[in-house]
Amino acid sequence: MSRKGKSITLSVSERDKAELETLALEFGCNWGERPNISKLVESIARRQLIVAPNNDWTNERIKALETARKALVDLGKTDEAKQIAELLKSRSELTLPFREEIETFLNHPLPAWRQQVDNLIHRQQPFRLSYQDAAERVWSYTVLHARIVPIEKRQYLLCRAEESEGNQDVEGLRHNWTLRLDRIQEAAVVSIDKPWENDLERIAVEFHLLSRLAFAYQRKTEDIFVSELEAEPPIKRVVRNISGTFWFFREITRYGKDCEIVSPEAVRSQFKQNLKSLCQAYDLEIKEED
Repeated sequence: MSRKGKSITLSVSERDKAELETLALEFGCNWGERPNISKLVESIARRQLIVAPNNDWTNERIKALETARKALVDLGKTDEAKQIAELLKSRSELTLPFREEIETFLNHPLPAWRQQVDNLIHRQQPFRLSYQDAAERVWSYTVLHARIVPIEKRQYLLCRAEESEGNQDVEGLRHNWTLRLDRIQEAAVVSIDKPWENDLERIAVEFHLLSRLAFAYQRKTEDIFVSELEAEPPIKRVVRNISGTFWFFREITRYGKDCEIVSPEAVRSQFKQNLKSLCQAYDLEIKEED
C-alpha cells in the first residue's frame, strides 16, 4: 500500500500563486505538464532547492551591475546586457523606477537601426544615415568612422563624415559630428562601399594649468604630453588631441581662471569669443585688445 502524505494549505494571493507556479516550472516541479507547488515545497524541504535571501545585496553591487549593463549596451552586446538585466530584475532591492527602467529595457532592448549601426561599426563599414537636429531639420551624413560613447547621461554617435556643411567648429575638425542617438532617423541607415577611416579628425591643443589645479590634474586618455611642474607660481603644460571644441570647452570651463588655452590660435580665439558672449549676456564690459 502507498503511504499518503499529510496535506498542508497555503494561503497566498493569486499573484504569489502565479509566482510559485512559475518557480515550479523553472525547477521542473511538475505534475504532467502543469506546475505543482506541492512538489516545489517538497524539494525545498528536502534541500534539493536552496532558499536564499533576496534582499541582501549592497547598493554598490547593484550600481556595479547597472554600470556593466550600460557598458555592454554601448558596446552593442545586447544579449549580455539582457542577462545582467534579468539578474537585476530578480532582486527585491530595486526601487520601483529602477525596476521599470530594467523592464522597459528587457521589453525593448535596442531598435533595429541601432543594432545595424553597431554591426557596421564593428565591421568598420562606412554607412549613410539621416539625422534630425534640435531644430527638426533633417541632415544626411556619409559616415567614414564612428563610435558610440556616453556623454553626460546621453548616448552619442561620434563620427567622421564626408559632409562639413553647417559645422561651426575650427578648421581641421569640421568633418567631425556629435549626433544624439535618439535623433537618428529610424530605418535610414544604409551601408556604402567606401574606405573606413582609422580615427576622427584631430588637432593638438596646448593649455596651461595654474595654481592648485597644476598639482591636482590627472592625465586624460587623449593627452599626448603632460609636463612636470614648471616656473613659480607652478604651471603644468598639457597637450591634448581633441576631436571637437564643444566638449573640450565644456571641460575646461569648469577649471575657470586656473586654465588657459595657449594654442592653436583658432581654438584660443573661439574660446575667447565664447567668454565675450557670456560677459555680454551679463552686461559686463569687455576691454578690447589693441
